[in-house]
Amino acid sequence: MSQKSKNFETQAVRTQTEKTQFLEHSTPMYLTSGFVFEDSEEMRAAFAEEKDRNLYSRFSNPNTTEFVDKICKLEGAEDGYAFATGMAAVFSTFASLLDAGDHIVSARSVFGSTHSLFTKYFPKWNIETSYFPVNELDIVESLIQPNTKIIYAESPTNPGVDVLDLELLGRIAEKHKLLLIIDNCFATPYLQNPIKFGADLVIHSATKLIDGQGRVLGGVTVGKKELIKEIYLFSRNTGPSLSPFNAWVLSKSLETLAVRVDRHCENALKLAEFLESHPKVNWVKYPFLKSHPQYEVAKKQMKLGGNIVAFEVKNGVEGGKTFFDSVKMCSLSANLGDTRTIVTHPASTTHSKLAVEDKLAVGITDGMVRCSVGLEHIDDIIKDIKQALEKI
Repeated sequence: MSQKSKNFETQAVRTQTEKTQFLEHSTPMYLTSGFVFEDSEEMRAAFAEEKDRNLYSRFSNPNTTEFVDKICKLEGAEDGYAFATGMAAVFSTFASLLDAGDHIVSARSVFGSTHSLFTKYFPKWNIETSYFPVNELDIVESLIQPNTKIIYAESPTNPGVDVLDLELLGRIAEKHKLLLIIDNCFATPYLQNPIKFGADLVIHSATKLIDGQGRVLGGVTVGKKELIKEIYLFSRNTGPSLSPFNAWVLSKSLETLAVRVDRHCENALKLAEFLESHPKVNWVKYPFLKSHPQYEVAKKQMKLGGNIVAFEVKNGVEGGKTFFDSVKMCSLSANLGDTRTIVTHPASTTHSKLAVEDKLAVGITDGMVRCSVGLEHIDDIIKDIKQALEKI
């Protein structure tokens, strides 16, 4: 099949940098900090951007270029830039596009570190943020001010797996001539493409499902070319670029993204259905459960429900502690999107820096569990979760 195929799986496998004189079948690693030039004129033309070529790996590298090209094709984006981590992508994207005095309208349910950017660091530069609850999109327009520049959201959210109507947010952003930026980490390009619904930029923590095996850190922002140019210029000066080795790993990981995520989602739905009927569980949230508050929206904009299941065990802090101390196979870790099933206690780990009222505002209770469902056999995953719940 031609490389011009529009099928996701084919583009993920066949998007590749040009072969070297060795005609290798798999892209080699370009572990070099810099690149040489034939003469002074070629060097001048390259730095003057009259000639498109690699200059220095903080700017670009064949491995990072291949990784970004793949994400752009899979997301339907014009251009992109790759970062050392997902949070480097979040920070650099905002820092490059905002000026002192600008304003952000954001969903309240965002990752803890993103919340810290909005409430602790950006105010230093007179950049303020107004939050809207994920289930109150009807108030978004009322929060827009004359100095608002960006609408931002995660969907599904971390850790509560709430789903926001991206099409509605896209219409609001277009109406008010604002930028819509969506963190698509939980869904991946395979399950959801926010650009189709009006997003100008899409951010990923590639550390999660894109790598999918808990090996490397990485982040990427893709979207409109003119916006990416600003992000690139900011980043080549501030230095948050992705390493060539990690880019090579992530590019190879994308070749198996579809088959991995299919199994993740299959396992996650079965676990969610099991948890719904368990007497030691107060509630379960998973986008493709019919009981999910935004089930219809999830079905409209996502191919499958993702690999994250959120649920609350009975008996609050003590119940949660007993559960986490009782799991045998599942890992206790702050990461997610791994081949291995991971259970996390957001209240004491990933979102521990939030005030109690801020945790409750995004649905984080003392007994809440975030389960990143892995690729083990589903019977073994359920068996371990079940025996831990029975100890409560």
